[in-house]
This record gives sequence, structure tokens and C-alpha cells, in this order.
Amino acid sequence: MTNFQKSFSKLEKADLKRIELNELPKEIPNFKNSFESKDSIIRKWLTDWIVNGFKKGKIKENTLLPKKADLAYYLGVSVGTVQNAIRYVEDSGYLESKQRIGTVIRNADSSNPIIRKSISKREKVIAQIKKYIIDNEMKLNEPLPSARQISAIIGHSTNTVRLALEYLCSIGILETRAFRSNESNWVLKSLPQLSQDDAENENSTLVKQVEKDLKDYICQTYKVGDRLPAHFELSEILKVSIKTVHDAMKVLIDEGILLARRGRYGTTIIKMPNDNVLQPENEISIFAKAEEAQYYSYQKIENSIKSYIRETFEVGEKMPSMEALSQKFDVSSNTIRKALQNLSKQGYVQFSRGRYGGTFVTDIPETEGSQAFRWLAVSPEYTFTFETDR
Repeated sequence: MTNFQKSFSKLEKADLKRIELNELPKEIPNFKNSFESKDSIIRKWLTDWIVNGFKKGKIKENTLLPKKADLAYYLGVSVGTVQNAIRYVEDSGYLESKQRIGTVIRNADSSNPIIRKSISKREKVIAQIKKYIIDNEMKLNEPLPSARQISAIIGHSTNTVRLALEYLCSIGILETRAFRSNESNWVLKSLPQLSQDDAENENSTLVKQVEKDLKDYICQTYKVGDRLPAHFELSEILKVSIKTVHDAMKVLIDEGILLARRGRYGTTIIKMPNDNVLQPENEISIFAKAEEAQYYSYQKIENSIKSYIRETFEVGEKMPSMEALSQKFDVSSNTIRKALQNLSKQGYVQFSRGRYGGTFVTDIPETEGSQAFRWLAVSPEYTFTFETDR
């Protein structure tokens, strides 16, 4: 089992229970007459509730917090304030937020796997502020620029910068001397060290992380000529969505590491990620790329639709729906759509919207000679080599 299989879990939103507002403490925080910010008060309130909930067995790991908007309404604050408080609690290890899932409660003392997610803006800004301190050779007790000034320097919002600065305060790198965080009140207390994670966080995305892990997975498990598992299988292995796997594989296809072929052939490894030279064999290069084969498919259907128009319709008549055409020609609606778009550009059909809209015939295609060889999904380079070698 690879490292990324051990380190992460894949949670499905449908499998998670969401905590209702009536399950929250009845006593909400008191924001009056306090020198602390609202998000700081909410952070302590949330943390205490989660810790006590685990001790009393009232809260279980991997349950969802109420939606941020509902939580903000319950507490009488803005969604932004709740978002900031949740980020602070995440630093303690009691919460994790994942796009399209929500905010998941975790036991900071457990060793359960964590959710795999993209690097947040705040994490990127933390790395950039550390780099700013080091590059400018700042001295201990020297004040940093205000959050607004740093925001202009590194190109992120003032609120994200403030969250990053407060995190650096929590780990002892900075110290604040005033209540308002947008003033020049951040003082350097200890020199930061840029770790490998910081360097990766500065420019990392989830797709780039999965791209790297996919390369490692290929090197550990496969050799040139092997076929990769299906997207949904890789999704389970890498603990990310199928869409993220697709985007990462597209990068490897563009780099010449993978060859995607339609149908049962799947995706084949044609170069190891650590190899610099691609030497495809004939049995690999004979197949056209997946996008080329797809092009042949809808262009082939385009000719079939032309014949269908000639045999069935008159100018001005309405054609069946895309769904009906997909059933007739036994292809996807997407293939039909692309074929009709090409026919529209050629002036044979026209699309109309509204109640009486649809696809209308505007011209009758002429009869064309049979050129079936065009639709064979074979690389032109291989065909040329084959004929010259005979």
C-alpha cells in the first residue's frame, strides 16, 4: 500500500450525518464587553463544545457541522466571522473543511486518516509571509507591515493575510501588540524556517498533488505497456474525486506518459514518469489518441445524419430530439450534439429555441462517395510507415 493510500480517507457526503442546530449548546457566546474578536470567541466556544462532546460521547468523529450560514444565523454573526472561527479550530485539529462536503468534526487526539483536499489560500499566504520575512532579512522584534500592506505585496485579500498572520502568532513566530489587525502591529518574535511543505504549498493545487502521487503510483506499480485502472478505481486509491483524477491524468497524457484510447483499451503507460525519452512501440502507436478517435466517431455520425436527412426530410422540417437521435444511431447525446453543430456550420441544419424550437433542416446534403477508411482510428504516422515498409 502506498503512502497516499495510508494517509487519506475518502468521505461521501451522503454517508455523513449533519448536526442540527437544536443539538448545539443552548447558551451562545456573549460578544458584549469583550476585548476579543468575535471569531476568537466562537473558536473557543466551538472547541469547548467539541472536546466536551467527545468526552461525553455526544459527538462522533466524521459528523458534519451545521452549514456556515445556519451557524451564523444561530450565533447572530456574519458568515465570514463563522468561516474565520472554523479556520482557527481547524488549526487545532478538531475540524476539517472540504469543498462540496462541508465541515467535518475530527478528534484531534485520534490517528484516523484525514480528508484529502486542496491547499487553502491561507496556507499559501503563510508560506509567502515566511518567505517575505526571510527574503527581507528581518530582525527579531522588528515590526511587519500592516495586513493591508502585506496584502498588496503578495496579492491576496486582507482577510486571508490577517488569518495567516494570526496563525503565525499562534505558533510563536509573530506577536501582536494591538487589537486591530490591519495596523502595523505584527512583530517578529522568532525566525521562521521554510519547510518542503511550505515550498510546495506556495504554488500547489489538489490536481498537482494528485498528479505527483499518480506518477509515484505508476513508478511503484507498473511498467511501460501496462494499462491503468479505471478512473473510479484510481479515485478510490488516491482518495479524491473522479474529476480530479481525470484532470491529473490529462496532464500525464499531455506529457506523453499515458496514452488514452477509447473502449476496452483504456489508458496505457507509454513512458515511465522518470524517463526522458519516449520510444513508442508499433502496437502502441497504431492507435489514435482518444480525442482523435472521438473526433472520428462524431464525424462518422455526421455522415449518417446527412444520409438520414436526405432519405427522410424536406427543407424546413423539424428533426427528432438529440435524445431520439442518440437512440436511433446508438451513440451518446454528446456525439449527436457535436455532429449537429458541424452540420449547422455547413448550413444543413439550424437550431431554434423556445416553445416551438428544435433542430430544423435548412438544406439537403448531396450524396457522397463511400470513404470508410477515414473512420479507422489508426495514427497516420503508423499508416505511412506500414506502407513504405511493404
